[in-house]
Amino acid sequence: MGDILFLAHRIPYPPNRGDKIRSFNILKRLCQLGTVHMATFADDDEDLGHAETLRPMLGSLHIEKRTVSKPVGAAMAILTRKPISLTLFDSAGVRGFVDKTLVQEPIDTVVVFSGQMAQFVPELRDRIRFIMDFGDVDSAKFAAYAQSSRGVMQFVHGREASKLAAFEKSVAHRAYCSTFVSEAEAALFRSDAALGANRVQSLENGIDCKFFDPKADFARIEKPAGPLVIFTGQMDYRPNVEAVVSFADDVLPVIHEHNPHANFAIVGRNPTSEVQRLAQREGIIVTGGVTDIRSWLAAANLVVAPLRIARGIQNKVLEAMAMARPVVASQAAYEGIDAEPGQHLMVAENPSEEAHMVLELLSNPIRADLMGQAARKRMLKRYVWDQTLAPLAQLTGREPSDEPQKAMAGAN
Repeated sequence: MGDILFLAHRIPYPPNRGDKIRSFNILKRLCQLGTVHMATFADDDEDLGHAETLRPMLGSLHIEKRTVSKPVGAAMAILTRKPISLTLFDSAGVRGFVDKTLVQEPIDTVVVFSGQMAQFVPELRDRIRFIMDFGDVDSAKFAAYAQSSRGVMQFVHGREASKLAAFEKSVAHRAYCSTFVSEAEAALFRSDAALGANRVQSLENGIDCKFFDPKADFARIEKPAGPLVIFTGQMDYRPNVEAVVSFADDVLPVIHEHNPHANFAIVGRNPTSEVQRLAQREGIIVTGGVTDIRSWLAAANLVVAPLRIARGIQNKVLEAMAMARPVVASQAAYEGIDAEPGQHLMVAENPSEEAHMVLELLSNPIRADLMGQAARKRMLKRYVWDQTLAPLAQLTGREPSDEPQKAMAGAN
């Protein structure tokens, strides 16, 4: 067997946000299957520092800090008639590393994480297998943004959706197989791209149930007075921002009518100014980045995922369920998760239902606890990473080896 070339749009360490969690676990799995050479981007100097943690796992590593600003990326996109998603990540350095690695190393498989990185894959020889992990249908996300926007931004998002959809399809027709985080995403793309199930498949996310375990050793926090309802996520990501604003505007006031002491904590890095302003309201806490998300999950009476726009599987929901927390999710946040509404979690059709379900669980702690326990059992049975990523061995034409390929110390 030859080596594997892995491309990721963001350094897959530490695995502390949705895309990094998936890319890190894919990388770990690939390292069990062969020698991996990786090219990736860093968002900042802190990211660059994490490269040394990953280097022992790899045959070679190219990492560079992404420097293309959004205005420059937008201008380049207009001039080149490309999606902004591509021009923001364009790099002669990455392209050069890929070309050199394909010539100098015995690469027989190229695995690409996230559509932006597919632009660096040249025409490959027949013996090299190209696996494209899109994760989500990003073009559909921008189409949803366009529908909820007005004026210039409606045009910008609409253009991105159209350009990106065409690019995604062209990449999928080149790839041996394209994978998505859920069967729902795979089915949507399969239909749009006119490709069969052998060319477009689901490769689901998992959850580290040893780490996300309410009985694990982690710091506990002192709960505020009154029930605690939390939302977790990267708080400069538009769908998360819209989710917490909607919950604060449309759901929390109804909850406070019946339970005025309930608290809503927004837990996550880089809260925008719009999110920070929510902390001025009665009963709302904005934490910013926290040392250990498990501390807040364990303290919560329940977790909400009121996403209005969502793609794929929501890691925040899997994490809460693994921590045996009862979850109230919107239909968009629930899509793609193999769990039974009413048994493993609650699924609401609208903000009014969200308020009703939160109040119901807060008033019935026994039922809430039973639902949380059922949720954890479901995660243990259905969403273990070794199980969800098992298809990678077949997709890459390999069988898993019992012998470790590279040191994993410091990267668990």
